Amino acid sequence: MAIQRYEGDERRTHKVFITKNTEYHVRAGEVVAVRSRGSKDWIDVHQALTMKIEGFIASGAHLPQLGTPRPGQRLYLARANDDVVTSPVVAIVRPPKAVVSEYPS
Repeated sequence: MAIQRYEGDERRTHKVFITKNTEYHVRAGEVVAVRSRGSKDWIDVHQALTMKIEGFIASGAHLPQLGTPRPGQRLYLARANDDVVTSPVVAIVRPPKAVVSEYPS
């Protein structure tokens, strides 16, 4: 029996962008939770919470570009009159359901 690969639109809404010290948990392009990689504690007050991923900053560049960040690029997050640039992304993963259910409200 051959395994069929899904070739439609991406249906997963959760992603985790992992940087050197921080995990940015994203639902449909918006940061919904932030966690320290070292302690695994949720950070309840973080500037990036509720910000949208607006693009990325490539290695050696200074201006953001539109698109989904990849490993080696920095996340560019923004909302009205505020923005955040992270350290380079080291990995992008899909969070387990158990972690998603732990997201702070």
